Amino acid sequence: MRAGERNGLTDVVGLRVGHASLSGPGARSGTTVVLAPPGGAVAGVDVRGAAPGTRETDLLAPTATVQRVHAVTLSGGSAYGLDAASGVMARLERDGEGFPVPGAVVPIVPAAVVFDLGRGGDPRARPTAETGAAAYDDARSPAGAGPVAQGSVGAGTGAVSGGLRGGIGSASAVLDGGTVVAALVVLNSAGTAADLRTGEVHGARHGLAGEFDGAGTAPPDRLAELYAAHVNPLGTATTLVVVATDAALDKAGCTRLATMAHDGLARAISPVHTIRDGDCAFALSTGTAPAPDTAVLVALQAAAADVTARAVAHALLAAREAPDRPSYRSLVGG
Repeated sequence: MRAGERNGLTDVVGLRVGHASLSGPGARSGTTVVLAPPGGAVAGVDVRGAAPGTRETDLLAPTATVQRVHAVTLSGGSAYGLDAASGVMARLERDGEGFPVPGAVVPIVPAAVVFDLGRGGDPRARPTAETGAAAYDDARSPAGAGPVAQGSVGAGTGAVSGGLRGGIGSASAVLDGGTVVAALVVLNSAGTAADLRTGEVHGARHGLAGEFDGAGTAPPDRLAELYAAHVNPLGTATTLVVVATDAALDKAGCTRLATMAHDGLARAISPVHTIRDGDCAFALSTGTAPAPDTAVLVALQAAAADVTARAVAHALLAAREAPDRPSYRSLVGG
């Protein structure tokens, strides 16, 4: 197994990723859009956190009628941020993408949010439909098909993880035979993504050869101090995942892939899926590769957990220090 060319979600051919971050006084939030190929992608979801903020997740049940989604919106702003998906829907409608109905299309845009209200100082500075539209435009730009921008961008702009800056992370794997699986995460966890005993990044233990060389090790005592001081009222932490593959899967197969992504979160964040968290994983299948046989399917599901854990590690390592919040890298450098 090896990483894809970009070691990110866009290694699944046809997927595009765009970010939009708020600017101005008191703002520290944003939106990330994962754009499916024309015609959409088969999708599933698994919600494990006790305090989720979601939209259109019931539609992804294997028993539901609609088979494909046209984008997934991840956003800051807590429940207010769900409005970002409306901007994505408007752009998709303009571009003629959606579920066909008489005389029109209805874009299917599942969404989930993280809590970051007031992280920049102003709890009213939060994503809107316009933010979602801007993230969609970024996904449609040439950069949207390139390497995924990581760290304190998009939905990860105001993210916090165990007392450190969180953010966006992504990773991919190419299986023997060429099947691709990749993940993008928004790391905004109550739990810690670093080992408080050793200072090591949990998810880096699942890295490919050389992937996390040079990451360094943060001082465990400082990590423990920050974690102890990181108070999360109920419902104010969440890690979001989009895991995707080019293998042809049905909705039940995508749902199982989303379940495996949660295994990756459990490897990379401690604790996870608590009453403080709204952890949610979406899974997408573009279907440009053949349907997997049993051996490939098992390998694909195992790799989904691996790429999710690695994506969490990349999110922690790519996050930038803020005046009021250190990053993992800033502790290593200090």
